[in-house]
Amino acid sequence: MARALALVCTLSPSPKRSSSHLLADQIMAELAGLGVQGETVRVVDHDVRPGVAQDMGEGDAWPELRRKVLAADIVLVSTPIWLGHPSSVCQRVLERLNADISETDDEGRQLTYGKVGLAAVVGNEDGAHKVSADLFQGLNDLGFTLAPGAVSYWVGEAQHGTDYQDLDGTPEAVAATTHTLAVNAAHLARALAENPYPSVS
Repeated sequence: MARALALVCTLSPSPKRSSSHLLADQIMAELAGLGVQGETVRVVDHDVRPGVAQDMGEGDAWPELRRKVLAADIVLVSTPIWLGHPSSVCQRVLERLNADISETDDEGRQLTYGKVGLAAVVGNEDGAHKVSADLFQGLNDLGFTLAPGAVSYWVGEAQHGTDYQDLDGTPEAVAATTHTLAVNAAHLARALAENPYPSVS
């Protein structure tokens, strides 16, 4: 059975409500309906230290999250938009993932080869394409494979304060995009499991 991990990069610790967490949960529910087992982690609830090492010392929570990443077939990074950029928590996740960029398996492949990368983005103004582009480039550099339509997002009108979590329901376009994302990601994860990338060593 394929496994998915959602890394929610909201700035709000639990139990505060979070639009990033809500959209991640909706994506994970779609994946579950396709037979993908999942776990969601709100990163800010854990002491993930700044740096680009696998382990930043006593108390650093990243080594356990890294273990979960390496055990997953699909990794979803969900972030809000702040000042036109992914959240600082999201950037920290990418930086910590960067510690493994030179690590390879016995076939010379990055440890994340064969893993599917996904993005979820929420905000109150335009910028979802820019933020998803940032995530796509980072995830691809780190060895993840992107399925077609690898992001689901929602942005409200500029200068308005409405959050995704405060909508009366999920907009039809977001629901359809989320479903397509899940279908493509589950298919790609299974295809990569059956046909791994070739040796590069």
